[in-house]
Amino acid sequence: MFIAQNNLQLIIEVALFIHVGILLLFNVVALPLSMVLFLGLVLSFLIAALFSADAVFLLLPFLSHHEFTHPFGPLAVFGWVTVAAAASLLSEVGIKSTSIKTISLILFFVIAVAGGIMHRSFLILWFLGWAFSYIIMSKSFKRSTKITTKSVVGFSILGVGAFAFLEILSRLLNKAVLSPMLRIARLEQYSIPSLKTVLHNTNFLGHNYGSCYWKTECLGGADGYITLPMTFIQSLGLPYHLFYGVLVVKKDYIDYMLPGIFAVAFDAGFFGLLFLLGWIMLVTLTGFTVLRKYRSKRKEGSRTFLGREALLIGALAAFLSQSVIGLFIFNRSFNESALLAYIIISALVMAHSISIKRTI
Repeated sequence: MFIAQNNLQLIIEVALFIHVGILLLFNVVALPLSMVLFLGLVLSFLIAALFSADAVFLLLPFLSHHEFTHPFGPLAVFGWVTVAAAASLLSEVGIKSTSIKTISLILFFVIAVAGGIMHRSFLILWFLGWAFSYIIMSKSFKRSTKITTKSVVGFSILGVGAFAFLEILSRLLNKAVLSPMLRIARLEQYSIPSLKTVLHNTNFLGHNYGSCYWKTECLGGADGYITLPMTFIQSLGLPYHLFYGVLVVKKDYIDYMLPGIFAVAFDAGFFGLLFLLGWIMLVTLTGFTVLRKYRSKRKEGSRTFLGREALLIGALAAFLSQSVIGLFIFNRSFNESALLAYIIISALVMAHSISIKRTI
């Protein structure tokens, strides 16, 4: 009865368990600002080291890389923004945080460079996460938001320069995997067939039978275009459709070549897409509502919720940036291992909604 029969049911069950588990944890464990800052630094340092090692493996011969930017990219945004928010909160209560801000700045560039070498989509996720955190913290700490035409143009030039640098580096090192132009060429080759498959075969609850890779064994929905980590499913011995080992020519028509709105619609139907969009709106509104309550308590002189406020700012920035990238740019940014990270970050936002009612 409780054993999921397909990928979609497993995703829902795992999401429920994770949300309930993190909710219970939030109501049991104290989260002072010092602990949150320490954990955020540890997470950011670990991810920086992981991304750096993976980038080195990519550039050196006879070593295999693992593309950690997909599963850990959103967690990198969460960890770094949490540290930045904690440093700002220390300043708000009169504690100097110059050294923390210096460390966070170094981590920002290390993670950006190492992750950008692995995947150009990570650069978009990283800078979008920074932009969301900048806006959220400007509102939380009553700072003026200095987003000017000059700053927008400057960041645009910086982004174009980063892509140009990677293209030049790929040609100098003869590493086609670094080339942004390779990605564009693959989009040109595969995106049109992918769009035709989705637009012609998607229905309210999934897709037309026989229209997916499995042909006569097609389930008409939850066929594995959206899954949890494949190794997790295999370790449980679950007999679900998996595209393991079928790269570029089959699953990647949709998984790599289209934004997530198309992949979700194809695998879960228009109903599944509407449910996901509704959930994103609920998580976002809940997060900002609780954040306002944390801010009001801080202004009243309470320091009880400083750690939770820093965590919420980090989780909101990561959730919003991953939602935008996954839905509208690159489905792989919230599929498989990245989907598990997405569920965890969603739970880290929603857990505040119950704890805030109990403690305030």
